[in-house]
Amino acid sequence: PQPTELCVLTDLHIHHTRLTPQMRGVLQGMARAGHPPLHTRTPQEARIAYQAGADVLEVPKAALARVEDLQIPTRDGAQLPARLYAPSTDKGLPVLLYTHGGGFTIGNIATHDILCRELARLAGCMVVSLDYRLAPEHPYPAGIDDALAVLHWSADTAPDWGIDTDRLAVAGSSAGGVRFKNKNLS
Repeated sequence: PQPTELCVLTDLHIHHTRLTPQMRGVLQGMARAGHPPLHTRTPQEARIAYQAGADVLEVPKAALARVEDLQIPTRDGAQLPARLYAPSTDKGLPVLLYTHGGGFTIGNIATHDILCRELARLAGCMVVSLDYRLAPEHPYPAGIDDALAVLHWSADTAPDWGIDTDRLAVAGSSAGGVRFKNKNLS
């Protein structure tokens, strides 16, 4: 086996009792593919590879009553892509502001599209997924500023979008979860 395969296969061997059969199959497929690890690639190459593998779990794409692409302004004048997901067209739904994972350098709205659809469908809330600016092109604290921009946007435009800001939550996966950590959100 190649060194990259060895790492994945070793991890599979060590943790085989803790993995579901589905996840074991995903990791075995990754090992068989033999692609170089993301950390050995340039940021742009890693982004392309991450995007290509985004639907590896093969969860069906939920149909929702509302899926809208948005642009959210930041304090420095940038316009950030975002996507609003809602299970219904009802006004006054709670909202979850979501920032994707990806080690601060990879990931986007598309790589987390199915997850955000599932969050909206299962929780019965709106989800606003933010495509925050990535490093290294946009160093710290750009991503944190972007996450705060979506909070301000939701407060400022809530009536236009049917958002109930009294029922607002923030979440993110991995690096995305760090966006809101230790911030005064008031």
